[in-house]
Amino acid sequence: MPVLHRTVVQPVVTEKSSAAYAARKEYAFMADPHATKREIKAAIEGLFNVTVVGIRTLQQRSKRRTLGRREGRRPRWKKAYVRLKPGDAIQVFEG
Repeated sequence: MPVLHRTVVQPVVTEKSSAAYAARKEYAFMADPHATKREIKAAIEGLFNVTVVGIRTLQQRSKRRTLGRREGRRPRWKKAYVRLKPGDAIQVFEG
């Protein structure tokens, strides 16, 4: 298994992820595109000392990016929606 900080790269804080947290107590994270759900679960539990109940993942496709005449692509990445045991919380999202 890769290093925990490489499996879960950073939290995703957007309007949509904030609405998911308010409605269903789900946290959104950017994860390594090659990480499995089990690796993501182990990384979240190891980093934040919480119990993960469920995980939903999706692959964000790479996007085309142009800058003048130059053209390139943004990298693809994996988004993981993590649901925790009732009573657990991650302080990054709390405030």
